[in-house]
Amino acid sequence: MPLVAGIDSSTQSCKIVIRDLETGALLREGRASHPNGTEVTPQAWWNALNEAIQQAGGIDDVSAISIGGQQHGMVVLDTDGKVIRDALLWNDTRSAGQANEIVAKFGAQGIADLTGSLPVASFTATKLLWLKQNEPENAAKVAAVCLPHDWLSWRLAGYGPVGESALGPDLSALTTDASDASGTGYFNPKTGEYVNEVLEFVLGHLPVLPKIIEPNKAAHTKSALAIGAGAGDNAAAAFGVLAKAGDVVVSLGTSGTVFAVSKTATNDSTGTIAGFASVSSDFLPLVCTLNAARVLDSMCSMLGVDHNELGALALQAEPGADGVVLVPYFEGERTPNLPDAKAGLHGLTLKNNTRANIARAAIEGMLCGLAAGLEALAAAGVKTERVILVGGAAANPAVQQIAAEVFGAPITVPAPGEYVANGAARQAASILLGSAPDWKIETLAQIPTTGQGPALAQYKKYANAYLA
Repeated sequence: MPLVAGIDSSTQSCKIVIRDLETGALLREGRASHPNGTEVTPQAWWNALNEAIQQAGGIDDVSAISIGGQQHGMVVLDTDGKVIRDALLWNDTRSAGQANEIVAKFGAQGIADLTGSLPVASFTATKLLWLKQNEPENAAKVAAVCLPHDWLSWRLAGYGPVGESALGPDLSALTTDASDASGTGYFNPKTGEYVNEVLEFVLGHLPVLPKIIEPNKAAHTKSALAIGAGAGDNAAAAFGVLAKAGDVVVSLGTSGTVFAVSKTATNDSTGTIAGFASVSSDFLPLVCTLNAARVLDSMCSMLGVDHNELGALALQAEPGADGVVLVPYFEGERTPNLPDAKAGLHGLTLKNNTRANIARAAIEGMLCGLAAGLEALAAAGVKTERVILVGGAAANPAVQQIAAEVFGAPITVPAPGEYVANGAARQAASILLGSAPDWKIETLAQIPTTGQGPALAQYKKYANAYLA
């Protein structure tokens, strides 16, 4: 059978997986690092992509390929296809003030209706407004705006600056998909179209934008290689674990994300829910929390244990940790919006002040913070029938068990893997097959729901006190 490849061009690195089209079996893989920083030359991504491909044994025998990538990053090109300045990445927050200006211009509900989301500093639109206000000469040169994965797909297809590419700087050949476009702040996920009034406000003129490609269509063909539309990283990850309507993915990374595949769009004017699109032409409402796996890192350090020992301690305590509650706002919080809040241990008595209760409160607190994201999605009409738990902390049996209690839903934990690259590979496979294959996903654990335990109610008591 033919082979397909999926790429994850993330903030930290570029990873490629090469899989069998029929079975999805992993045959080869490669990886290369990206430079640190919140603004990076896209050339570094291109170099890393080629290094990762070489590590994986090349792609001469691959029939289709697709790229999943970090969202929101601003890549601006001139008429010759040259990058005008280093790309501003999603984690560059210099444009926070510009996000407020966009809201002031269109109104909170107005911009949410136009784009599905309230803009934050991550979004491309805010970075373009920053560029116009702070580097007007560069802004005036902008002939095209694209996202990191768009630019890489364009280069992979053979386009680029004169002298650096076979096909030259054809800006009209830039492509993207709805999932990544929905994170720009100037795209409407409901209509599938760009919002020119927002783009013209933030940049001052209308540049060339990547064409939106359907998920199972080829964006480019290079010799015998079909190149897919690609996707934003969260959407690709959901696609990689075969999330369907009714599934909510909870990702326990440095920060936490809660996102669902949904048949209906959201347009939350509070900014809690980002109304993104999914890979499968559905919607991907997403909630982000600032405090996730680092909560456990901090509590491990305090108790002098590793993550396995923390989990073993936690399972020695009863649900609810005998009234001990950790409100995990170590870095402030985004959901709920409490940027200046601090973490706190509450409900301690001489009787319940034990290492086991504190360990359990740490895991319960982290998960209760993410449950706030689940509740925000539920309030927007998104149903949760199953939680797919991913990220490094998801492998801990205590986290799995307590998640079933806190979320009040069955938990599925896929085996650790390159979810974003796998999702991109599955999209590449859909080009050849006409629809995405249901490759078998190895499961680490499946935990039935036990109903919501006492931890969530306890957490809400103290979280509401913060809000008050």
